[in-house]
Amino acid sequence: MKILGIFLTFVFTVSCGPSASQKKTREKTREITERKTECYLVRGACKTSCNTWEYIYNYCNNEPCCVVREYIRPATEPSTTTAYTSDSTTPHNATL
Repeated sequence: MKILGIFLTFVFTVSCGPSASQKKTREKTREITERKTECYLVRGACKTSCNTWEYIYNYCNNEPCCVVREYIRPATEPSTTTAYTSDSTTPHNATL
């Protein structure tokens, strides 16, 4: 009789487990948490709107993940020539 009671308890708990809607909600919550974590890993923030110096990486729930654009310094080649006047061979910054 105890075994029958244990068996019926097992069958009842398995059949009344989480419904499909609870599973979907759990999956959706997990997905949102993963996206927020991914946003923080790329040094972003979940905000209502991004500034002009930020770009949208992905969406945390229904808010964008804003990441600051990486600043790339303009490439300028260093000048190796010295400034001379047209009538003299002395540099401009030389003291006499």
